[in-house]
Amino acid sequence: MTYQSPISPGYSWYEATVGERPEYPVFKGDRSCDVAIIGGGFTGLGAAVHLAKAGLRVILLEAHRFGDGASGRNGGQLNTGQRTHAEDHEKTLGFERAKALFDIAEEAKHHLLSFAKDNNIDIEYQKGHMSVAHKKRLVKDYEAYPATMAERFGYKHLHFMDAAETAERLGSSRYFGGSYDSETGHIHPLKLVVGTARVAAANGAELYENSNVTEMRHEAGKTIIKTAMGQVTADRVLLAVNAYGSEKLEPQSASHVMPIRSFIGATVPLGDVDVLRGGESVDDSRFVVRYFRKSQDGRLIFGGREAYTADNPDDISKHIRKQIEEIYPALKDVEITQSWGGSVGITVPREPFVRDVMPGVTAIGGYCGHGVMLSNFTGKLYAEAVTGNRDRLQYFRDLKVQAFPGGRQFRKPLLTAALTWFAMLDKL
Repeated sequence: MTYQSPISPGYSWYEATVGERPEYPVFKGDRSCDVAIIGGGFTGLGAAVHLAKAGLRVILLEAHRFGDGASGRNGGQLNTGQRTHAEDHEKTLGFERAKALFDIAEEAKHHLLSFAKDNNIDIEYQKGHMSVAHKKRLVKDYEAYPATMAERFGYKHLHFMDAAETAERLGSSRYFGGSYDSETGHIHPLKLVVGTARVAAANGAELYENSNVTEMRHEAGKTIIKTAMGQVTADRVLLAVNAYGSEKLEPQSASHVMPIRSFIGATVPLGDVDVLRGGESVDDSRFVVRYFRKSQDGRLIFGGREAYTADNPDDISKHIRKQIEEIYPALKDVEITQSWGGSVGITVPREPFVRDVMPGVTAIGGYCGHGVMLSNFTGKLYAEAVTGNRDRLQYFRDLKVQAFPGGRQFRKPLLTAALTWFAMLDKL
C-alpha cells in the first residue's frame, strides 16, 4: 500500500523513488531541552543537525512525517540568489545589503551540495538551469541580466539565450529567450529530507513524527509545548512550519506567511523525445510560474498549476497535462504516472519571514519558491545564532515583511483576488 500524506494531495514520484524512508516515534512523556523545533522540513531538520553537532539537546516535533510538507514535494530546483533579484534588492536596500543577501544565497547553494556529498546523500543533483521569457517584451531584461550579475555581484555563470538557443535547449519554440545558469540545477528533494533526518538523528537530535503541537505558551522564562501525548519544556523554540502554520498556535507567522497550493506531475520516461536534452531545470516569467525539469530516468517533472484555496482539483493530471501541451504539443497525450500537490509559503514582498514572535521563539518561513536552497541554510544560520558564533540571520530579520492585508477574515479572499488577476495577465 502506498503512503498518502494527510496534508497534501496525491502520491508523488518522490515517494515512489525515495527508497528507504525510516519512520520515527511519536513523542510521549514530559521532557526538557535546550531547543525545541516545531516542523520537520528542510529548515527544522537543518537546524537540528547543526544544533546537535554543537552539543545542544534538541527535540524536533513533526505533525505528520518528514517530507509531507513542501520540503518533500516541491519542484526540486535550487536556483540562484534570493526570490527578489539582487539588482532589485540594491534599489531598495543598497548595494552592501543586496550583496550580502546574494552571497548568503550562494553560500546556501554550496552548503547544500557539500552537505549531501559529505553525508553520502544521493540527491540526484543535475547541473543546469534556464529562466525563460514567455513574452517577447521581456527579452531585453533577460539579455541585460547576465552582465549585471557579473559586473555588480561577481556571478559569472550566466549567459543570455536568444530564441534559437532557447528553443534548441528546451525542445520547444514556446519561449522568446532567456538566461542559462551553469552553476545551479535541481535535486530529488525527498532524498535530501530523508538524508538530513538521518544525519540529525546520528548526531543526537531527538526526532519525532506524528506529534502535532496543540499549544505553545511562555512561562517563567521557558516555552511550554504540548502535544496529544506529552509536553516539552524548552529554553528556545524554532517554529519552522512555513505554509502549514496555525493561528491558534502562533498568530504572527500565520498572518505573514500565506499558503498557496501548487501541483506537479511526472510523466513516463520520454525516451528519444526532444525535450530538455541537457537535463536542465526551467522556470518561466509568468507570475504564476511554470517550472519543469528532466529526471535522471528521463521523465518530465512539470509543475505550475496553482490554487489559492484549500480545495484540491479533482484531477491534477488533467490540468498539468494541459500546461505541458502548451509548451510541448507532441506530449498532448503523454501518460502521467504520478501527480501531487502541496502548499508553498509566500509573503507579501516575496522575502523570507524571520522574526522572534514570542520570547525565545523564532519563526522562519515564507521562502516564496526558493526554499530548496534557502531553507536548509537558514536552519544552519539559526543554529549559528543560538550557539553564539554569529548572527547572519539578522539580514533576514531586517527585511520589511508586512502582514497580508485584510486581517483574519479577509486576507485570503484578497490574496485570491490579487493572484487570480495576475494569473489572468499572464494569459493576455
